[in-house]
Amino acid sequence: MTTSASVSTDSEGAIPHGGTVTDRLVQANEHYASAFTDPGMDARPVLRVAVVACMDARLDLHAALGLELGDCHTIRNAGGVVTDDVIRSLTISQRKLGTRSIVLIHHTGCGLEAITEDFRTELEMEVGQRPAWAVEAFRDVDQDVRQSMQRVRTSPFLLHADDVRGFVFDVKTGLLREIDPAH
Repeated sequence: MTTSASVSTDSEGAIPHGGTVTDRLVQANEHYASAFTDPGMDARPVLRVAVVACMDARLDLHAALGLELGDCHTIRNAGGVVTDDVIRSLTISQRKLGTRSIVLIHHTGCGLEAITEDFRTELEMEVGQRPAWAVEAFRDVDQDVRQSMQRVRTSPFLLHADDVRGFVFDVKTGLLREIDPAH
């Protein structure tokens, strides 16, 4: 696995002098695009699955799940929590692009376990406006996976809620642990 810490600092991997991280990303894209060929696929995932996961940079979902380009839809946010926007994306994924299965992945050591809903108050004090969104902080990752599974299963917008499974990814071992929705 390549990490930022292991990327060389020579002219190819380095941030251009006076440049930004975004400049480095654009430069990497130019290199990528120079060898890019159209894979000839559309937006419908081959495996007809949508994966909802945390945005944590330690989760390499494609590698961890043995997925290839085009296999799935990937929806990521802080905590991998099923919010209204996730339901929106899942609804489009199912109703317009043919997915049938949903996999939810939270992980150990999530940052949302370390903060509280008071974060919204802190933001309000700092910027003078309270965010309309909930932080969705949690203390029990297993229970939060169960809550996310329940949100998916009870959404009136989703056509297929029979194949919804939730997991906790262990950031130390790379293993998934399935969560029983009944507990």
